[in-house]
Amino acid sequence: MVMNVNHVVVVGAGLAGVRTVEALRGRGFTGRITLLGEERHRPYDRPPLSKAVLKGEADTSFVDTDLHVMEVDFRPGVSAKSLRAGVVETTEGELRYDGLVIATGAEPIRLPGDGHQHVLRTLDDAHELRAVLVPGARVVVIGAGWIGAEVATAARRADCAVTVVESAATPLATAVGTGIGARTLPWYDGIDLRLGTMVESVDEGGVRLVGGEFVEAHVVVTGIGVRPAIEWLAGADIDLHNGVVTDEHLRASLPGTVAVGDCAAWWSRRWRTRLRVEHWDTALNAPEVAAATLLGEEAVYDPVPYFWSEQFGHMLQYAGHHPAGERLVYRGEPEGKWSAVWLTEGDTLAAVLAVDRPRDLVQGRRIIEAGHRLDVERLVDPQVSLRDCVV
Repeated sequence: MVMNVNHVVVVGAGLAGVRTVEALRGRGFTGRITLLGEERHRPYDRPPLSKAVLKGEADTSFVDTDLHVMEVDFRPGVSAKSLRAGVVETTEGELRYDGLVIATGAEPIRLPGDGHQHVLRTLDDAHELRAVLVPGARVVVIGAGWIGAEVATAARRADCAVTVVESAATPLATAVGTGIGARTLPWYDGIDLRLGTMVESVDEGGVRLVGGEFVEAHVVVTGIGVRPAIEWLAGADIDLHNGVVTDEHLRASLPGTVAVGDCAAWWSRRWRTRLRVEHWDTALNAPEVAAATLLGEEAVYDPVPYFWSEQFGHMLQYAGHHPAGERLVYRGEPEGKWSAVWLTEGDTLAAVLAVDRPRDLVQGRRIIEAGHRLDVERLVDPQVSLRDCVV
């Protein structure tokens, strides 16, 4: 092990940052570690925010880790402002390092307007939103992607009057396409779903749609995506393009630097393209590679991306990279449990989206990892397991 690193600064105390700290200690690193966290909370998981926390089933989602035992200098409420080689400028002054982990995550995109718009990214966001989802409240959710659908689920469950405004032709269109999105339309029963509709501004008392219509609301939630939180790196000598550009080892262009989590745009050997994946599984597993790379070890990050969403009583699980697929095949009818699978030109599996079919997800992920070809005739029969479709 190469141990010429004495002080590692980790910028970002979300799951990716904390897991990198754990990975460093797990690999025998005994030097100083400083962890900067913009929020004043101790580190926590984000997926429960739009699920258990928003529904009132939990109040926190803190990560089970002991920074004190690991001798980590944790600095909550401290942000990075800029970077130059060997020095992070923070809200509390300069911090020198010889190893740097960039794990600043992503930040929600907001819409123009003077009205209050909720977003759902932090623990405080979740508590603030939960407090206003009360029976009879008029709630407008902007965006019918993963987060928008989960917020709409919680709002409907709280007996709110829910309107969802989506610019695309169906829910989830941007994420997985209109064909799959069309299958989710019946789930929005009881919700005023406005498709092919854009919001011009969030104003006091509601939202103004393009075209002039005003939709009144007590609560407006904007769920139209996030952007990597890399503004603090604008003046740094580091490659940025839709995140911090890294190689397959999660190594950034600035020496002694790795990037991990939502802000990292890494090169995938498997898909032969650059990926930036904004999901929990990446924040959980990429840190082992980031830590190894920082310590001079040889490690490659090349996962089959995975995530899940709970909405309208359904469990959606996804694995793979569907842009690599040439055609889409369904297993099962929209009224029941079903899956969508994307196949490459050679009939290997590029991705799978399983709706209430967890076995398809588990088997599909393994098939993607192995690169097996599939028998398409058997594949379309939902009674045949995915593993039995392998040629």
